[in-house]
Amino acid sequence: MADWPTWVEWLEWPAMAASLLAAWLVASTVARRRMAGFWIFLASNALWIAWGWQDGAWALVTLNACLAVTNVRGIVKNEAAGQRC
Repeated sequence: MADWPTWVEWLEWPAMAASLLAAWLVASTVARRRMAGFWIFLASNALWIAWGWQDGAWALVTLNACLAVTNVRGIVKNEAAGQRC
């Protein structure tokens, strides 16, 4: 009988779903949706990092840490753009 996955191993699917939803929202022309997309991307980055850490997928961990920085940049730039409107 195979061992059941730990709860961290189950994070792969929510991480994937959050990444897809975030990509959809970030492409929106509506500022609120774009902002939500960046926040969801940050959540997906955290999920991917947790999943990658337990699996020893260090390139995935590093990639998502770097992507988190770009998502924070997206949040900052979108907030600044919203203040100019």
